[in-house]
Amino acid sequence: MTLYKWWPSPGALAAEAYFTQSEPILDFADTGDVRRDLITQLHAFVRWLNDEGAKQPVSELIGAAQMDPNLAEAWSTSYALPRRELARQRLRIAQQHGELREDADLDIIVDQLWGACYHRLLVLKVPFDDSIVERLVDQALYGAAPRDE
Repeated sequence: MTLYKWWPSPGALAAEAYFTQSEPILDFADTGDVRRDLITQLHAFVRWLNDEGAKQPVSELIGAAQMDPNLAEAWSTSYALPRRELARQRLRIAQQHGELREDADLDIIVDQLWGACYHRLLVLKVPFDDSIVERLVDQALYGAAPRDE
């Protein structure tokens, strides 16, 4: 009974534990170099999943959220949307400093970077490690078109 007094479901409790553990690890730096900051943050995220044991709990939480509306709400409001906003804040600063185009779609950049990791984790179920981080960041920042040399 005490559980349901504070959390609407066991999944919501598990999600809160994950959020609390991940918050300091997944913080965003602002060194003035958006590429370096994205690489640093994405490395931390990939290591958190692969090396620090979060891969299975994250997979299970997201899977359970498909059937547990309380967990889905907790995941979205307490983790996914706030994390997305942290990334957008860092990207907005990069826009203000001319590191990104004014018309760059910040949500798409976030989707490209972290969405690629979640896609490999949850849909493809293929291994991924730090080796993809710089390629993901460069793809998101520079696209696939030839660069002017």
